[in-house]
Amino acid sequence: MTQPPHDEPTAAGPEELREQVEQTRQKLGETVNALAAKTDVKAGAKEKAADVKRQAGAKAEELKTKAADAASQVQDKLPEPVREKAVQGARGARENRTALLVAVGIAMLWLARRRGKGWNER
Repeated sequence: MTQPPHDEPTAAGPEELREQVEQTRQKLGETVNALAAKTDVKAGAKEKAADVKRQAGAKAEELKTKAADAASQVQDKLPEPVREKAVQGARGARENRTALLVAVGIAMLWLARRRGKGWNER
């Protein structure tokens, strides 16, 4: 048999030895679980993604509030006819969201193709 380390007491009897073995098993199990948790890359990535998602949501809310405040300040400085036209435009955009998104997409494709031709011609 091997000698126990100097920092661990020796067992006085079989029952005490069984207790020490059980405690050692528990400690070893906890250590293995801790190491397994550290090496679980997938769980770590999911946790990090959830943190980033929460932070992005909070930042989006903050920016949305700032944008609304800025829009309100600008709107207060505009003449009444301009404000009415802006409200009408916003209402029209909300009512025709799909058409607006399609138009923006077409414009982006057109710009991308136009820019691409410019690069090819050089």
